[in-house]
Amino acid sequence: MKQKVTAVFDIGKTNKKFFLFDKNFKEVHKEYISFDEIEDEDGYPTENLPALKEWLKEVFNRILEAKKYKVQAINFSTYGASLVHIDEHGNPLTPLYNYLKPLDQNIIDDFFSKYGPKEEFLKTTGCSDLSMLNSGLQLYWLKHSKPEVYKKIKYSLHLPQYLSYIFAKIPLSEYTSIGCHTALWDYGKKDYHSWVYKEGIDKKLPPIVSTETSINMNYNGNRIKIGVGIHDSSAALLPYVRSIKKKFALISTGTWSIVFNPFTENPISTDTDDKDAINYMRINGKPVKASRLFLGNEYKVQIEKLREIYGVDKDYHRTVKFNCDTFKEINKDFKHFFKWESIVDEDMPEQSDISFDNYDYAYHQLMTELVLLQIKCIKKAIGSDAVSRLYLDGGFSDNEVYTKLLTHYFRDKKLRTTKASLGSALGAAISISDTKLNSKFLKENYALKKHVPFIISG
Repeated sequence: MKQKVTAVFDIGKTNKKFFLFDKNFKEVHKEYISFDEIEDEDGYPTENLPALKEWLKEVFNRILEAKKYKVQAINFSTYGASLVHIDEHGNPLTPLYNYLKPLDQNIIDDFFSKYGPKEEFLKTTGCSDLSMLNSGLQLYWLKHSKPEVYKKIKYSLHLPQYLSYIFAKIPLSEYTSIGCHTALWDYGKKDYHSWVYKEGIDKKLPPIVSTETSINMNYNGNRIKIGVGIHDSSAALLPYVRSIKKKFALISTGTWSIVFNPFTENPISTDTDDKDAINYMRINGKPVKASRLFLGNEYKVQIEKLREIYGVDKDYHRTVKFNCDTFKEINKDFKHFFKWESIVDEDMPEQSDISFDNYDYAYHQLMTELVLLQIKCIKKAIGSDAVSRLYLDGGFSDNEVYTKLLTHYFRDKKLRTTKASLGSALGAAISISDTKLNSKFLKENYALKKHVPFIISG
């Protein structure tokens, strides 16, 4: 008997992964690859789209031919802020422009002269600033700087939907890709922003469907359900949304720590200067209020400085255990000692003052200050919404000092850590499944762990 599975391509900027999941969402097969970047017409590094397309086809056809598994469905999770512009024959017209590529300032100025004021526009569209990171602006840039290319565009597809198109040949748009800081969506109107219609860009965007949509078709002689793809951040959030009944916020940590509040009543931040308040969308088009902090990046910078000062091994920071007495000492007459390099905060000093007796004390001081920043970030995402639970995944979920401090400062909330290495891939599999997830799902699949606040004596 062949094993019934769901296939998922999980495409990151660096690693491209392929998974097969069984009916209980357990991984039964995995492979991955990475490609060297190529250059666009301006010499800027970009994704090797032809190599990616070839790999997708090769892997999937090989799995089907091996006949070990019966693939019932396939879906795609990818990074966002990236569009593939195809002609009437379905062929890409341009490179897959890198979202880090600088956008000509004249284009941005021209855009705001028509559709500003800037602050109001950014908040309405849930963006933090305008650049190539806002994929909608890419279309505006093509229209006004490469009109001959723009004219040939039949459809502009977000990257997850382009991968679906490779297999299903049906051009579609879906909410999670549209809602990820694209500058296309008006969160108040729950529709494309008026600028999209005024520029006629809506004609280049395929029909919008729910992310749960799938296309039943015959693929190389196999009846397969092909998903429309999903943005990776929204995919990582999905298993939590589907399995937890009470309101919660998810703190997803890594280079960026992003706090997601999928139960917001007030999706738009009122602080027009806040570049770290952003929006995403759930698979049904509902808004997700999010705030971000460059936590992992700053941690890396400061850990390197501490290593140089105290002469410890580069991995020593991973071994530091939480010490309640040290925290009490720091808290007794608390002040800020660290000047951040990649974060701006009103409480930081003009200059770092790292003159503590030993590394462990300095580390506790650093983590206390970073966690205080994290708390501001969490409170920003939660706002006035009645959120009683916090879920923490990613790199910092293994950091004992970080988790102890977070639990201490949020004594009124229940904190849980999870191990979600399959996060976005699993979310993509779940989004096209009819399976109902129960409250045990996170325990069984995500190594769910409860944390209780420590007690300070004396």
